[in-house]
Formats: sequence, C-alpha cells, structure tokens
Amino acid sequence: MNRPSILRTTAALALSTLVAVIAAGPAPAAPPAGGAAPGSARGPLAATVGHDHPQVLSVGGAGVYRIGASLAALTAAGRIDWTAPGCDGVVHTGVTGSWAGVLLLAFRAGRLVEIGTATAPPQSPAGARVGMSFAELEAIYGPRGSLIRNDAGDAEAYLVRVGSRVELFTGHPIRPGVGYFQVGLASFVERNFRQGSAC
Repeated sequence: MNRPSILRTTAALALSTLVAVIAAGPAPAAPPAGGAAPGSARGPLAATVGHDHPQVLSVGGAGVYRIGASLAALTAAGRIDWTAPGCDGVVHTGVTGSWAGVLLLAFRAGRLVEIGTATAPPQSPAGARVGMSFAELEAIYGPRGSLIRNDAGDAEAYLVRVGSRVELFTGHPIRPGVGYFQVGLASFVERNFRQGSAC
C-alpha cells in the first residue's frame, strides 16, 4: 500500500471513529477502585470514549492481536472484519470488537507483521501516542529513539527500536506532529517507511 493510500485509510478511520464518538455522546467516568474520582482528575487516558480495550500498543501487539499471529486463526476466531489484499503477499485488515475503528493490521505470508493506529489511545508503553509532537517523543524516549527521514527525503518519522521490532511514529498529512503510530517487525515497518512499499 503506498503512502497516499495509507493516509486516505488513516483519515477515513479517524473520521469514522470521531463520528462514532460524537454519536455516542460522553461516557460516564468510572470511579477508581476504592472511591469516587474527583471531577478534575483527568490523566492521559481519561479521554477514552467508547472503547474498553487495553490502552497500550506495544511491539508485542495489542490484546489478541499479537505480532506473529496467524491471519487464518484470527479470522476463524471472528477477530478480522475486512481484508484488502496488497502486493507481495501482504494483506491489510480491519479488526472487530472493541479495537474496531482503532487498529489496522498488515499480514505477510499469513502472519501479523504490523499494527497501526491513527487514534489516541492507544499509547506506547512509554506513553507516546498520536497527536504528540516529535519533540515530545524525544523527551519521552531520549537516546532510545531517533528522528529519521525516508530514503526519498520527503517524510520524517520518529523510530524506537526494540530488538528486531520497532515503534514508528509518522507525521500527520495536514498538521505538525504524529498522525500515525505503528509497531511491528523492523524488516517490514521500518523498511516500508524508508523505502516505500514494494509495489
């Protein structure tokens, strides 16, 4: 999938999520265990509306969507909503359940190699998320991450390596800062950013 297609898919996903949130209205705040939450107690995850999924997207995955998981097994379990075959054996999918409208998946040779989102939450284990500036990411990650450019020199992203996997935060098409957060195998996620898709 080329970069403009990813941006269009990301924008459509973000818009459908926003429409669903607006239609649902505000969700009541749940008090923490042991007492009521004060009206002003709002942490970075307090803005979650309409989703009861875990709040963290890590290089291991999110919920049942684990890097390396089988597309066939996730489909059989009813966890895949739609599929869009790409080139070079890559299949892009949407998900069902509480992650619907939040996560986009990519499978290569039938195995999950990338998970991405254009929404916040989820956030990385370190607390980074869509909507932050690259300077905020640098403050969170320090020497563990770095600002990189693609091979064409026309896009930049913030990259965090974790073994053979990466967290990648790419720019937003119309405003400064992070518009898309993805995790997965460096050989797929980082390569696609640096070199573009294979076709």
